[in-house]
Amino acid sequence: MKIHTKMPDRLTPFFLKELEIAGKYFSMNDFRTSWYHLERAHILGQPYPYHHTLVHWKMLLFGIKIKDVREIIGQIPRLLVGGVKSFVGEIPAGNTGGANVPPLESMEIPEELKKIIEENK
Repeated sequence: MKIHTKMPDRLTPFFLKELEIAGKYFSMNDFRTSWYHLERAHILGQPYPYHHTLVHWKMLLFGIKIKDVREIIGQIPRLLVGGVKSFVGEIPAGNTGGANVPPLESMEIPEELKKIIEENK
């Protein structure tokens, strides 16, 4: 079990870029692309309590803004528990974080993100 508390400095820009892109597409009302980048940010930030919680907060706000009750309800427990799971190192790797996937199911990490993670530990 590996306890993570802080995202590596080299990985942080990739995480922040995904959030920035998500915000840009959201402001253009391209919700599908915005969500895709929130999912990518989730995969990158999932091992780190603060970043994991931040993405779930953004996902909750996304659900509120588009009035998606399922996403809102799905994000609340993830928001409350996600950071704790990260802290103790018990995350389902690759999980995209949305209410459309089981919260404890590991998923395949896209190759591009795997490479970013491996090269920027």
